[in-house]
Amino acid sequence: MTKKALEIHSENILPIIKRWLYSDKDIFVRELVSNACDAIRKVKILRDQGAVQDQAETNDEDFKIVIEINKTDKTLKFIDNGIGMDAEEVQKYIAQIAFSGAEDFVNKYQSNNEQDQFIGHFGLGFYSSYMVAQKVDVNTLSYKPDAESVLWSCDGSSEYEIEKGTRVTRGTEITLHIEKDSEEYLEEPKIKEILRHYCSFLPYPVYLGGELINSKQPLWIKPASECTKQDYLEFYRHLYPMEEEPLFWIHLNVDYPFHLQGILYFPKIRMNFDPDKNSVKLYCNRVFVSDNCKDVIPNYLMALRGVIDSPDIPLNVSRSYLQMDRTVRQLANHISKKVSDSLSSLYRNDKEQFLSSWIDVSQVVKLGVLEDEKFYERVKEFLVWKNTKGNYLTTEEYIENNKDKVKDKVFYTADVSHAAHFLDIYLSKGIEVLCADSPIDPFLMQFLERKIPSTHFQRIDASIEDSILDKDKEHTILDSAGKTNATHLAEFIQRKLDNAKVKVEAKSLASSSLQGFVVIDENQRRMRDYLVRSNPQNAQNVMNMLSNVTYVINTNNPLMEAIQKIDVIDSSLATDLVKQSYELSLLAQREMTPEALNEFIQRNNKVLERLTMLVSTHHVS
Repeated sequence: MTKKALEIHSENILPIIKRWLYSDKDIFVRELVSNACDAIRKVKILRDQGAVQDQAETNDEDFKIVIEINKTDKTLKFIDNGIGMDAEEVQKYIAQIAFSGAEDFVNKYQSNNEQDQFIGHFGLGFYSSYMVAQKVDVNTLSYKPDAESVLWSCDGSSEYEIEKGTRVTRGTEITLHIEKDSEEYLEEPKIKEILRHYCSFLPYPVYLGGELINSKQPLWIKPASECTKQDYLEFYRHLYPMEEEPLFWIHLNVDYPFHLQGILYFPKIRMNFDPDKNSVKLYCNRVFVSDNCKDVIPNYLMALRGVIDSPDIPLNVSRSYLQMDRTVRQLANHISKKVSDSLSSLYRNDKEQFLSSWIDVSQVVKLGVLEDEKFYERVKEFLVWKNTKGNYLTTEEYIENNKDKVKDKVFYTADVSHAAHFLDIYLSKGIEVLCADSPIDPFLMQFLERKIPSTHFQRIDASIEDSILDKDKEHTILDSAGKTNATHLAEFIQRKLDNAKVKVEAKSLASSSLQGFVVIDENQRRMRDYLVRSNPQNAQNVMNMLSNVTYVINTNNPLMEAIQKIDVIDSSLATDLVKQSYELSLLAQREMTPEALNEFIQRNNKVLERLTMLVSTHHVS
């Protein structure tokens, strides 16, 4: 067996970094400012451990990072008063690509304070400067007594120069000589925009042109007990200046098995809500990483707003994207649990606020139930429905309330206003009806039918229930042919409709005001609606394919008896009236297709004209 070492040519490294490592040139600003923060944090740790002799030179209020633009010289400078470097450290941390100074420092000076966490891990961030610079100078002076200033210069090739520097105070000054095709980075508004995007919450002051960039403190690092309602609202307005106030929020603070801080807000969800839009910002040690948290936050919580900050999130080498691992999955599970626990606490302790927010919160909760059974187990106590009277109750509470009237059925309507004419029958019998107008509700119903034994959700117009019939008024007397009046009426309407896909039944409904309604089997409707949602372009074919219905006419309503009388005088008009009454039921129940609506309106006008003439001519009563 022969072993050999990989041959790595240094002259090829910088072009690769420059062209391929970072997807966005703006990131060099984040990297250099982050390095400056690390440098300040290091000297602060050394001071606190007594390793820095002159305490006066390391006062917290004196720490700062300054960015200077010189359009004449075409230079961009990043200046800090952090730990600095001597010649040996420059050789080690700058001249050796991918050697992380942050990790080396941690090994020497371990700190248990989470505020002392470092931003950099890979040692490549400094070289992102070559995406915009043709040459970079590093002028630095170490904190060590009697240290000499060092100047390191490199034009992006594999060679560099190192000599005595000119800096007389502790810290580092990095000068980027900007390339011609990157001169946009010599514009102050451009740099300010980048700084505010990535560096708004860094722990040390960042100045550009004398202006403090990061004046807003990150609220998520404060204990929840020290934050007021006003603090949370102001911070939300800072993050999302154009949005309405949030409903409520959840303050995250985890120490084990990983470090995680953040604030998640429940926004008001409006009609233009986009569930695929990422709105939670991901930070690592207070440095913005991404607004794509889809791996840290479960899909069903993507509607939330806010901030997640964790030093433990595994980032790729450019610190721009997450790498999926066990930690990320643990983070997602913990956030889900924290959200469900907070909702449960609100439901128990302030039910009025919870229910007033339910119209917005429900979309998140219902999606969570469908995607995560563990989430369902935690939220089922407050998975509520609103009934048509405006009261909230769970599925189990509905079953308990109505067990003497209906058995194991949960009646609902998808549209209260359009079902009002039919809803009264159920309400008159004391049967509660739930409102289920969300596109998610059919899927949630199927899920709950599996979870709650013997439970079946049924739309109020999905069957002919004994509970909505008036048995005392039922026409049960048989004639010589062995048929009841109800049977004769059903056969009459069936002939007039002349539609093989419609079956007619005559029933004595509890209300005389309803002339009839169309029954579509619950399972058939669910299948039809699912197919239509899956392929809207094929909606008409689906409607035609699954269009077998039952038309239930009410024997207690005077309309049908009147139509039978008209049939003696004008059979054609009676036929049109039957079709019109059937289609009125379709229209009321939102089952009429757009194609049929125009014919319905035209026939309606003709029927009205003919009825007027009939009444004036024959005095039909």
